[in-house]
Amino acid sequence: MAKADKTATMSRLHSAARLARTALAARLLAHGFYAGQDQIMLALDREDGQTPGNLAGRLGVRPPTITKTINRLQAQGFLEKRASNADARQAHIFLTESGRETIRAIEKSVKKTEKQALRGLDKKDQKALFKLLARIEANLSNEDLVLIDDDAELDEA
Repeated sequence: MAKADKTATMSRLHSAARLARTALAARLLAHGFYAGQDQIMLALDREDGQTPGNLAGRLGVRPPTITKTINRLQAQGFLEKRASNADARQAHIFLTESGRETIRAIEKSVKKTEKQALRGLDKKDQKALFKLLARIEANLSNEDLVLIDDDAELDEA
């Protein structure tokens, strides 16, 4: 009899995350975006004018990584850097008009990928999955579990 795979859950979670990211990356590439760029754009759409350090912290990446990605997005015309009024050494990152116009395409790509990933799951299953993923995130980040109006998020899907 075969021995139970003690890493099956993590393997499945890793595989699902990788496949979701690959599917999203393919959709985003059609709009000229590479993996990770969408997260910076969406973070700035929620709160424009963040510093690179703030963005890195929110997205869980290292500052050199965020700086390289910001520079690429700036070269593509989606972002602009402005010196801080309080400290000219500190830059703040803003969406350009072109960047704002692409937000809808990014959101649509995310929504289509989510719809593909959740196909076959009813609203109850989606809600349960949302709560389970939130618990896993909290466990892995050593933070308390905070569920924001998850019903509203699922209703939008």
